[in-house]
Amino acid sequence: MVKGVQIHSSKEPRAQAEVFTDGALEFLAALHRTFESTRQKLLDARDDAQRRFDSGVPMDFHPETANVRSEPSWHCVPPAPGLEDRRVEITGPTDRKMVINALNSGAKTFMADFEDSNAPTFSNLLNGQVNLRDAIRRQIDFETNGKQYKLSEKPATLIVRPRGWHLDEPRLTVDNVPMSGSLFDFALYFYHNAHELVKRGSGPYFYLPKMEHYLEARLWNDVFLFSQSYIGLPHNTVRATVLIETLPAAFQMEEILFELRNHSAGLNCGRWDYIFSFIKKRRADRSAVLPDRKDVTMTVGFMDSYVRLLIQTCHKRKVAAMGGMSAQIPIKDDPKANEIAMNKVRADKLREVTAGHDGTWIAHPLIEQIARPVFDAHMLGPNQYHVRREEVRVAASDLLNTAVPGQITEAGVRENVSTALAYTAAWIGGNACIPLNYLMEDAATAEITRVQLWQWVHYGARMDSGEPITVDRVDSLIGELAPGVRKLAPGVKEKDLQVAVEYLKGQIRKPWPSEFLTSDLMPYLAIADGVPAKWQKAGL
Repeated sequence: MVKGVQIHSSKEPRAQAEVFTDGALEFLAALHRTFESTRQKLLDARDDAQRRFDSGVPMDFHPETANVRSEPSWHCVPPAPGLEDRRVEITGPTDRKMVINALNSGAKTFMADFEDSNAPTFSNLLNGQVNLRDAIRRQIDFETNGKQYKLSEKPATLIVRPRGWHLDEPRLTVDNVPMSGSLFDFALYFYHNAHELVKRGSGPYFYLPKMEHYLEARLWNDVFLFSQSYIGLPHNTVRATVLIETLPAAFQMEEILFELRNHSAGLNCGRWDYIFSFIKKRRADRSAVLPDRKDVTMTVGFMDSYVRLLIQTCHKRKVAAMGGMSAQIPIKDDPKANEIAMNKVRADKLREVTAGHDGTWIAHPLIEQIARPVFDAHMLGPNQYHVRREEVRVAASDLLNTAVPGQITEAGVRENVSTALAYTAAWIGGNACIPLNYLMEDAATAEITRVQLWQWVHYGARMDSGEPITVDRVDSLIGELAPGVRKLAPGVKEKDLQVAVEYLKGQIRKPWPSEFLTSDLMPYLAIADGVPAKWQKAGL
């Protein structure tokens, strides 16, 4: 053991032995001791900013960084090996079968996810690290139930998404302080694989989620510089794509790129978290009440403005402008319904490529056959950096535009209740990526359902029938719909469903919605992993 480092779970002893080497633990401790105080200050700054928004201070582009936005001469580094062409990226959790199938899917890259599609049980985290290590070394092949899973000759380029800055890792403490979940995920992957990746012609590539300020990007850049020096890797070897999935970050895209410019691989339209953030950050604004989730599409005003600004910003600075996730998945038992769903995917990908995006996200290997031909037909080179979109003019008011056509319907309320219950229960049970009604739901989409229900109740919104959405009405729907959740999401346990019921009832009664359901529910995973009571609610 390394001095000052304590592991508070005995789960997965074999994976722990492989992952928690003395060298890796020393690296974790060094990162924590160097950067934890800065992380905490930045999280406090988020709270301060929210209080300003609640008091009516409008969001705007930062005057102190106007020179960064106006200076035309700076650019980000060229694409690293394997990141030149990213026309289709597949995403998903890090279980062994998923890793092989995603790397073999035909997509250009695979974003292996420790965040929104991963419930951070110790088993999922540690075995995920082992699986990625084995995939990089081409030692991941296995057989189960008579079926072989074998890595192809030319797998997708691997990109890893660690958890966001806000999440703690209660099962590992340094000097009696919980480790950052971000640094835990990043450090173990980087320490064990960075040199091997470079040797094989790739590199340590990352997706960075849920940032709210350019200083949070600066912290990541400092982590990269420190880490590369620590293991003797040349600076600027790391590449990172930032998900613009919070409303404050949309006002700071150029600043975020500037902070990471020597490690940047671009920006991504994290559409579902962005909608979640739009509601949450404007929680005190009655005018920001949105209609049914299905009506908040990429073509509504505030979403279209965000997309156009992101593409313009990235191409101005010569990096990738990645599109977002189309949540539809194949419908195997209904050809007509499947055709309708796949046509929605095609239309979404056509919108992205013609707008100037350099690639898109998918959640299922079969969707690659839908998305890739659209990009192949309209993006003849490896990217569209030449599409400058210089005509685009996006003002603060465009990013804050709440004019969204649509209504709140009973079907929309019911769907939100069912999805929130099913996803919350599944997450507690260790599964954070579930198909519901032929959509792939992860934490981001579940968060929309949660905060929309809160918003509708808090502001006394009415359905198109004229009926008000009250606490009692939502309670009634929870009671009606909860018994059917286990059929909707097979594998959900009754005890986890009851936690989900009480959690959702509590959420709609809160003065303000919780920041993240993953933070709220983490103690349940900590308890299941045998974490002592002292650390079960770390970070709450």
